[in-house]
Amino acid sequence: QVSSNLMIILSIETSCDETALALVEADLSHESEQKFKIIGHELYSQTELHAKYGGVFPVMAKREHEKNLIPLLNKLLEEPNFSESGILNQESETKEKITKILERESELQKQFLEYLPNLGKPPIDAIAVTVGPGLEPCLWTGINFARALAYIWDLPIVPTNHMEGHIFSVLATEHGEQKTITYPALSLLVSGGHTELVYCKSQGSYEIIGRTKDDAVGEAFDKVARILGLPYPGGPQISALADEARRSANHESRIMNHEWKLPRPMLHSKDLNFSFSGLKTAVLYTVKKIPDLTLEIKKMLALEFEEAVVEVLTTKTKSALTQYETKSLIVGGGVIANKSIRTSLSKLAKEFGIEFCVPTKSLSTDNAIMLGIAGLINFKAGKSQRADAELRANGNLNLGA
Repeated sequence: QVSSNLMIILSIETSCDETALALVEADLSHESEQKFKIIGHELYSQTELHAKYGGVFPVMAKREHEKNLIPLLNKLLEEPNFSESGILNQESETKEKITKILERESELQKQFLEYLPNLGKPPIDAIAVTVGPGLEPCLWTGINFARALAYIWDLPIVPTNHMEGHIFSVLATEHGEQKTITYPALSLLVSGGHTELVYCKSQGSYEIIGRTKDDAVGEAFDKVARILGLPYPGGPQISALADEARRSANHESRIMNHEWKLPRPMLHSKDLNFSFSGLKTAVLYTVKKIPDLTLEIKKMLALEFEEAVVEVLTTKTKSALTQYETKSLIVGGGVIANKSIRTSLSKLAKEFGIEFCVPTKSLSTDNAIMLGIAGLINFKAGKSQRADAELRANGNLNLGA
């Protein structure tokens, strides 16, 4: 049984191709700081399933979420020292209500109703769930699962923004230590679907000051990888080839001599926006001019593409840091797993004498731990709602909305 100063939140993440659940405990007695610990987390990645499509196939992603949520929950609730207690909602219409909530998730509905008789009430105080941005069919699966659990456990729901989760992902480490963010902060969020600069004047206060006008960074990596004949996901493939090219001699002169120099889109624009579609197109046109796309040439193009991305991201972030009072630079999202991007932005933070806040590699990709932390912070701020309140998926949800 949790004490009055402690609360446990179950978080659910299904925005794209990762099915993830986590249990995070917070100490609410600390007003000005976040004190939490991760009780457990489970994640099922669909990457291998989508690889043959060269990207995420939404219908399959939704189906996989439906198949895996109950098994992951069952595994999560088996965590040591986390036993079930209390009585379930035993109203006569419980089965009918669950059937209605999950009417568009037939596989999840079937599993839930089979699992229901064995589902006790664990010592959970609230449920956080991603409501956007993301693929709406996938978001709805997580939302309806949260609604069903909240109904039978009689718990409040905390609608959570996926991008806010990426911001707060920097607070946790794999070994349980806890970091802090000093505000005001600048956040650079780079993922498969998003590239944006967010000014955080204080915790929970967001202003988007720059965003991509077309492709996100992760999307550009995947498209360029496809052009070069590399498997999905493209980011790690491009990075590996680029690293090999760096170890070879005279790579810079070889790029210039072979006319492989790529553009740096919007590098000198007067705003803080990004554009990566033209960079991807430049790679495509370059490849069309090459009669024999050897592995060596692929390495050089991968390196030049990566360095173009790094230069644009670093230059735009530097411009933002000169315009806004900032004490921390937060960098989040799956693309931050790229070593060159991390290194360049770390040097930039050091140049400005500010904190560099970045998640561990395992927490940079989509996960439920970051959602649990964001959910706890929002719960503390009074942003929870009743289980029967309207809850909608918003694939284009913005921070601050």
